[in-house]
Amino acid sequence: MSKDFGRPPLAQENRTLVEQRMKEATGSGGIRETLTVEWRTKPLHVEVIDMPVDALYYNPGTHRIRAQRSHDPVRDLRLDEDPWSPESQEYLHYLLQALPADPSKRDPEFENLAESLREYRQNEPGLITRDGVLVNGNTRRAALKELGVANIRVGVLPESCTWDDVSAVELSLQLRPDQRRDYSYINRLLAIEEQHLLGRSLADIAREFRIRTATCEQDLWILSCLRDLIDRSTDGDAQLRLLDFEQHQEKLRELHRRYAKEVDVDRDKAELIKETRLAAIVLGFSKTDVRLIESDFKDRYLNQTLPVSLKSEPAAAGAVTIPGLNRTVRAATPKVSEAKALTDTILKAKAVETAEDGKLSERGTAAAKVFTDARKAVEDALEPAGKDARVRKRKQAAPDRITDACQDIEHCITDLALAKASNSLDEEAFDEAMLALKQSLTKLAVATQRSIKTPGDGVSWLLDAVRQEGA
Repeated sequence: MSKDFGRPPLAQENRTLVEQRMKEATGSGGIRETLTVEWRTKPLHVEVIDMPVDALYYNPGTHRIRAQRSHDPVRDLRLDEDPWSPESQEYLHYLLQALPADPSKRDPEFENLAESLREYRQNEPGLITRDGVLVNGNTRRAALKELGVANIRVGVLPESCTWDDVSAVELSLQLRPDQRRDYSYINRLLAIEEQHLLGRSLADIAREFRIRTATCEQDLWILSCLRDLIDRSTDGDAQLRLLDFEQHQEKLRELHRRYAKEVDVDRDKAELIKETRLAAIVLGFSKTDVRLIESDFKDRYLNQTLPVSLKSEPAAAGAVTIPGLNRTVRAATPKVSEAKALTDTILKAKAVETAEDGKLSERGTAAAKVFTDARKAVEDALEPAGKDARVRKRKQAAPDRITDACQDIEHCITDLALAKASNSLDEEAFDEAMLALKQSLTKLAVATQRSIKTPGDGVSWLLDAVRQEGA
């Protein structure tokens, strides 16, 4: 169930005002504006009225800024204790204007929304409960408040509305494809997790979020992975936050795809890839750089560039006892343990560096040095890894082109059958194309004979075929 935040202080006054304005709208005799929402799995047309901007409350449970709340732990705690206080509502107002990846900065998209409202006014109505809590339109209310606009158009939900309804309706509205300002990546992950914890099936969640079920599973895996990283980053009072991973969406999704592909073949290799790539992501490397990291990256490249202070002692392979079951399972291999230890060191350094925020304390300076040394080591290791990757790509280029040519010939067979059926084949053009193919195969045979000293069955066939033609 969704958290029950209770009723705001002016709930009764807002109810009276809402009822009064709904009666006025009904009795005016003009064209009445309505808003269609998904209400308990069915469409519902709700009345739209004008409400004073200052009379409404931001929704403390809104999914839009769920991850960003941790930006200020003290104010976040206050928001949990008393969500309707002026201080808590002001914190929500601040976060709704903030850049999701860095709440200390103002979001350019919020500026664009405010400019649009200034020029064109409000195109779409928001949505409130009868107590005056905004279900949808929190960001619009923040922009209108900044602009000094007195009223906001809002639809009004039925009297029986609960906090579960508020959460469900907000999601259904925000996930419509025509929304002006989408949820940030992490807040979207949190919204998916919330629905999953409510007991909804992945298929239903995927349908509501307009994604595939596999993508839903991927997002839950990523969020679980991020929570694990946050726990491992704890160093005293310093700890990373979910919003610190806001800008790594594509890298995290690529990591999951690579991990899922490898884990069915070799779990230890999959864990090595996961740990080393996560370290590179935390260090801020680009997607193309992270892509170079495979299971052998640490052994072949990173160990040669890593300073002694960041190297851990090789751990002996052992077993782990499962509490309560009195059974043991094989522990992680020494290589995986070393990779995890390095990732933990980088996570803690990043957490301290973020918490210190440029302060020249001894702790912050030490963390910054660890982080810088680790980044320099990975950067130096990526250079030979990139060169080797380019060499491997060149080695694969010739076979890949032959494979592509085979696929084109397969398509040609189908096209020939279709042309025969419709009697539309240009036989002369086809004959000329075959002569060009013969010339290309002859040139390929010559190049192959020069390049391959010990031909296999395929190369031998090519050489024999060309030899029989007398070329």
